[in-house]
Amino acid sequence: MLTIEQAYWLIALFLAGAALLNLRGRRFAHAAFWGVLAVLIAGGKFVLVAAAAHQRLPAQLAGVGVIALAALSPRMTRGHLVERDAASREADALHLGHRLFGPALLIPLVTLAVALFGGYLVVGRLRAFNATQMTLTGLALSCVIALLAALWVTRARPGAGLAEGRRLLDTLGWAALLPLTLAALGGVFAATGVGTAVADLVRMLIPVNSALACVAAFGLGMVLFTVIMGNAFAAFPVMMAGIGIPLLIHMHGANPAILGAMGMVTGYCGTLFTPMAANFNIVPVALLELPNQGDVIRAQWKTGAWLLVVNLLLMYLLIFRF
Repeated sequence: MLTIEQAYWLIALFLAGAALLNLRGRRFAHAAFWGVLAVLIAGGKFVLVAAAAHQRLPAQLAGVGVIALAALSPRMTRGHLVERDAASREADALHLGHRLFGPALLIPLVTLAVALFGGYLVVGRLRAFNATQMTLTGLALSCVIALLAALWVTRARPGAGLAEGRRLLDTLGWAALLPLTLAALGGVFAATGVGTAVADLVRMLIPVNSALACVAAFGLGMVLFTVIMGNAFAAFPVMMAGIGIPLLIHMHGANPAILGAMGMVTGYCGTLFTPMAANFNIVPVALLELPNQGDVIRAQWKTGAWLLVVNLLLMYLLIFRF
């Protein structure tokens, strides 16, 4: 059976490979950062098992690793990584044409296929996928298939995937961890009762008997928390615990599936407004060598504002009618 743990091991191997390449290139801060992260991801299950057995040392070592990542991140300068010359890359692109998009399209297609039909893949009594982790496992499998397809289409050596992956990873730097850390932050906020505090505050400020007021509070809250924390994944558990579940679903009978989908889309409007979403709004500035760090936000905030208005209207029209 394919499980998410195997995907974590693949990620750890990739990070370890990136660390080794950086070590060979004498980029010691990058090597240490990705090496520590590889150990943390590979040892995640061991830490959980040890915590369940009331062993504190593994969790404390993991904490030291997280502190080490924070200490190393300011030292991860972009620097210069050797690339093929522009002329040869353009020649290959013209030769391969639209076939270059094939491997990338395999990722969503294979993930969707596993999510929809993976439960039917049974050999004897053994299921091919864990039912509770099917989508994430499918995503990991699709990435491996896409890598093999890319190597076949480009006729590149297997090491090219690691080399180019490491180059992209080093370009992103510490910002590559933001989605992971911010999603975890949302879980921490929810576990510490921030959602309950938000619900109490909302009850004081708005008429909770009004479905429209609750929708507006939920949508605008998703945007506000996304602006603060940089990612709608971090905002979602807080706002669902504080407003979505107790007020919109239980009190007003909103459809949970539609509310969840619309809430996430609405929250991502906030991503267009904030530099905290560094992997979206700061990294492109570095990649495109723009003169001002706020150029990306200035170019897209109006679009985000219109999308927010449209999403709030659609949320109100849909969640109570289906």
